Amino acid sequence: MQNDLFDTESALLAARALERILASRMHRRKVLGQEVLVPGQLGQALRLPLLVRRLQSKQLRQREKGLEDFLALWETLSEPTRRRVLEAIGWYDPKELDWEDKRSNRRPASGGED
Repeated sequence: MQNDLFDTESALLAARALERILASRMHRRKVLGQEVLVPGQLGQALRLPLLVRRLQSKQLRQREKGLEDFLALWETLSEPTRRRVLEAIGWYDPKELDWEDKRSNRRPASGGED
């Protein structure tokens, strides 16, 4: 996926989806001798809440910084994680569609719904 497909709006949608995806990962920990499942903290470690705030900012400079940070983060994500994020925001690869699929024959320009 090329970085020029993301603008601040689509990056915000993708960052929120990434936040949900990373939080949904569960990890086993021992607490007082018992094994418990805890939600993943990778989103916090990657500073996704700050990135989302920047993308939502009223200041253009902050939104541009947020987009720059998101694009840098996007490059580091694994391919399966990228695929999950794109599916979560409703983007699809037209080459993977069935011939009879009614959707458009191109990837949506923004992260909007079909």
